[in-house]
Amino acid sequence: MCHVIVTCRSMLWTLLSIVAAFGELIAFMSTDWLVGFPRTPDAVFGPHGATAAGEAYRPTLGIYGRCIKLPHLRRGVLCGPYAVHFGEIASGFWQAASIFLAAGILLLCAVAFISVFTMCFQSIMKKSIFNVCGLLQAIAGLFLILGLMLYPAGWGSDKVQLYCGQDAAPYQAGLCTMGWAFYTAMGGTVLTFICAVFSAQAEIATSSDKVQEEIEEGKSLICLL
Repeated sequence: MCHVIVTCRSMLWTLLSIVAAFGELIAFMSTDWLVGFPRTPDAVFGPHGATAAGEAYRPTLGIYGRCIKLPHLRRGVLCGPYAVHFGEIASGFWQAASIFLAAGILLLCAVAFISVFTMCFQSIMKKSIFNVCGLLQAIAGLFLILGLMLYPAGWGSDKVQLYCGQDAAPYQAGLCTMGWAFYTAMGGTVLTFICAVFSAQAEIATSSDKVQEEIEEGKSLICLL
């Protein structure tokens, strides 16, 4: 018989797990990791910024995408991938970072999907599903940390210097500033470890004595604070 067990702690863990996975996925796909120095569409790029006059804008550069404004486009900023193939990503460090980030995000998405069904299934192969998911989240967090540590090492690439000036170097953003996607990825990584720790509380809440008592009473829907 399937028992639907809903507790505040288990639902909070499920919600945070989904938020962490969604946040990391959106950040990875975004082009707003680096915000370049102000320039105009027809500017002459130099080490200290744009030299042409006109309405300035700040291009953005992601791990595999970018947003720029072209003179012949009337619709404004053009966003899309600059790397069609994996080998075209700006640097080897960014290629490695993308692998670790993608692996971490894949694990987080898997946990987020499984977490929706934890109301009905609390174990898998006689192992607590919360403990298994917590372990996967901890591993995902380590992958994300590795990816975020490798990412700034690629700031010395030619691609980054086009956006950030010649002063850009590994772990030195030059004339660029960090975009919201980088901070979102960092926040998602912190939230991932919080979820990994909190999964133990979700396990305790769904296997408490109160839950067992209601199961013995024959209830199929169990809701506890």
